[in-house]
Amino acid sequence: MPHSLPAQYDNQYIGGLLDQFQALPVEWQRVLEPERHRLEALDAFLTQRLQNGATIFPKNIFKALQLVHPENIRVVILGQDPYHGPNQAQGLAFSVPDTTPCPPSLRNIFGELHRSMPDALRSPSHDLSHWAQQGVLLLNTVLTVEQGKPASHARKGWETITDSIIRFAGALPQPKVFMLWGNHAQQKAGCVPEAPNNLILKANHPSPLSARRPPVPFLGCNHFVSANHWLTEQGQTLIHW
Repeated sequence: MPHSLPAQYDNQYIGGLLDQFQALPVEWQRVLEPERHRLEALDAFLTQRLQNGATIFPKNIFKALQLVHPENIRVVILGQDPYHGPNQAQGLAFSVPDTTPCPPSLRNIFGELHRSMPDALRSPSHDLSHWAQQGVLLLNTVLTVEQGKPASHARKGWETITDSIIRFAGALPQPKVFMLWGNHAQQKAGCVPEAPNNLILKANHPSPLSARRPPVPFLGCNHFVSANHWLTEQGQTLIHW
């Protein structure tokens, strides 16, 4: 059911979770079909929150899946839940539109990228769609959030759905790199099969609160270099970060 009021922000969810699911590429629909009952429950929950006046982000909940077909996945980067400010979240973990100021975690991501690969930032963009178009699955483990309320939709059913996506991605035959930044993402390592075609890289979260702290500071982790080196060793095309 759509929101009864017009959207105030460009990235505001107005309803239609099941319609968004049915608009996904058929490969992703097959992956998520066993979770349809949870999607239906989430659709009802989101509809109720809209009716109660909540502002929910993002508008395009499954954008990460829309931009990366399963057979093209080469890197998986896990976030926690979407940005909770207006016109930030766009359905890709860590990414925001270029019209939005760069959030602190994303600034640190770009800082690490520039430190380890100085030539990579010829045309820096806050929108990471160009990563996704190369096979980087930018997946949050919770796919919706309410304005000004981080983790407001945690433990509502999204985690089970995204765990299924992570397991499915891990079982795909092509070489893949999983970048797990911070404790929350690293808790998902158990969803990734230990296999020669999976490389798991771990570091602290890029948030300013943890990016420089032990045990593995994000700044200096060299994940972008390590991922490209390993993909090249596996006969894959590197990512143009």
